[in-house]
Amino acid sequence: MSDMGLVVVGAAGRMGQTLIRAINAIEGATLAGAIERPGSPFIGRDAGELAGIGILNVPITDDPLPAFAKADGVIDFSTPAAGVEFSGYAAQARIVHVIGTTGFSTEDDAKIAAAARHATIVKSGNMSLGVNLLCILVEQAARALGPDDFDIEVLEMHHRHKVDAPSGTALLLGDAAAAGRGIDLRENSVRVRDGYTGPREAGSIGFATLRGGSVVGDHSVILAGTGERITLAHNAEDRAIFARGAVKAALWARGRKPGLYSMRDVLGL
Repeated sequence: MSDMGLVVVGAAGRMGQTLIRAINAIEGATLAGAIERPGSPFIGRDAGELAGIGILNVPITDDPLPAFAKADGVIDFSTPAAGVEFSGYAAQARIVHVIGTTGFSTEDDAKIAAAARHATIVKSGNMSLGVNLLCILVEQAARALGPDDFDIEVLEMHHRHKVDAPSGTALLLGDAAAAGRGIDLRENSVRVRDGYTGPREAGSIGFATLRGGSVVGDHSVILAGTGERITLAHNAEDRAIFARGAVKAALWARGRKPGLYSMRDVLGL
């Protein structure tokens, strides 16, 4: 089988450049297109040169349709609005769409699920092996340590430029904890505490968000009981782990029937 041609959305950004380097390094993948927003100063630049790996003869463009038409898949870590838009394009082109973007609304998720009837979509709040293994451990711990004895808090920190909170990974971990407890996270999560809050509600899952500096991503799930505390954590030191995971997800999805998949599917967890 020939190499899988992949389009990178947001090619000039930090994550986009990391994705281009990962595609260039991973066997079985090749860069087929590079997309940026209209008006970007990087339009027309060679994507490989911008990413620091030399000329790849793939100019950055703001027109996704020609790039999608000749590609086997697209990897998108840009914005929720772009993710929804490109899922529709992927459905029209019948190609793979890997979504690493976070901050989607319920309405956005419904549109992506509709696109997955025609496109093979892998969507995850985090593409790393370590975080997805952590989710399984959190689910098991939450199931074993009941709400009468242990409270659950999710703590996350990211760089100063991150725009959504809690992070997609924090919500992924919260979903795992809720699954372990057999509850709906949306109805049992506490996102903000300010002023006189009263005592903590039993069985709730709390979130704390920190922003600053250049932190790639730190996540901890704290199970706090009386007289003891368990912390399950993951520290991301290089965003290349997410890029490698996304490229592997695209390669895994190639040839599979349309549908909405997660990294747990990709990793066989």
